[in-house]
Amino acid sequence: MTAANQSVAHYSTQPGVRYLLRRRAYPRRISLVIPVYNEQESLGYLRSALDGFAKELGTADVEIVLVNDGSADDTIELLYDWASADPRIAVINLSRNFGHQIAATAGLDYATGDAVVLLDADLQDPLSVIHEMIDRYCEGYDVAYGRRVARTGEGVFKQATAWLFYRAMRLLIYKDLQVDTGDFRLISRPCLDALMTMRESHRFLRGMTTWVGYPQIAVEYVRNPRVAGSTKYPLKKMLRLALTAATSFSTLPLKISLYCGLAFALISFEELVRAIVAYFTGHAITGWASLMVAVTGIGGTLLIGVGVLGEYVGKLYEEAKGRPLYLVATTVNAERQRPANRE
Repeated sequence: MTAANQSVAHYSTQPGVRYLLRRRAYPRRISLVIPVYNEQESLGYLRSALDGFAKELGTADVEIVLVNDGSADDTIELLYDWASADPRIAVINLSRNFGHQIAATAGLDYATGDAVVLLDADLQDPLSVIHEMIDRYCEGYDVAYGRRVARTGEGVFKQATAWLFYRAMRLLIYKDLQVDTGDFRLISRPCLDALMTMRESHRFLRGMTTWVGYPQIAVEYVRNPRVAGSTKYPLKKMLRLALTAATSFSTLPLKISLYCGLAFALISFEELVRAIVAYFTGHAITGWASLMVAVTGIGGTLLIGVGVLGEYVGKLYEEAKGRPLYLVATTVNAERQRPANRE
């Protein structure tokens, strides 16, 4: 086998799809993109961990893009102090809180690396896993996403809802969505450039990364507990993300409302037939209870259908405005890489 053939392999991310992989050199520049929101307790741990991790990357140029998503504590002051002491640190200070997915998008916009890693500031995703992701990148994969095989430090309710979320999404909404994965992943520059052409306001990055295609592979790991502070993704935000994912990637909610309407139409027809039969057989029909059940059931179904339709119309309305995804108030060590016309 020739050297050229040794550097080529076939890989399929979906049934019927095969990619030709060619080995890459180790990335010359690696960007770490980290959205930050009210993380003053964990920033000291993050800084120490990243300093040690950067030394492990050897000759690779390291860029760390920290996006302050409108924090209300001392996070921005700590980020400014960190950036003033280390030119590798680029701080993107958004004008207000835009949400995790938008903040992550801003960081990806500003990242200039050949390989870009998206992770959180709480160190639940071990930095050591990035080495294996880089190995997969060198093998030719464009996305190496972290798959959690265990979640230490999290309660039963959190683990159960996360398990249910991904499987329900894959079964009902988007069959190619990887289960047990978050936003922790390495993305190659060609794949990232394609991903960043998608500028919809309601973003579900882990689904969008799957949608763009390109060779992708899982890297399994055990998720750590938070180093400090409390989770920034309570149940309310998880449900909101689930709704965004459902309405951004599928029209199934609209179809469900249609099916409910058809089901109640069949029930109404059955009641009509029964009323006619009862009339001709001489049986009295009291009717009030069944009538009220039918009216409230149909009314509830209609309201649900209108609500689901309203979610889609609302998203169309917000997209039609053409507003930027985010606004940047200030930057540190990032002016040189400001993206053109991406906000």
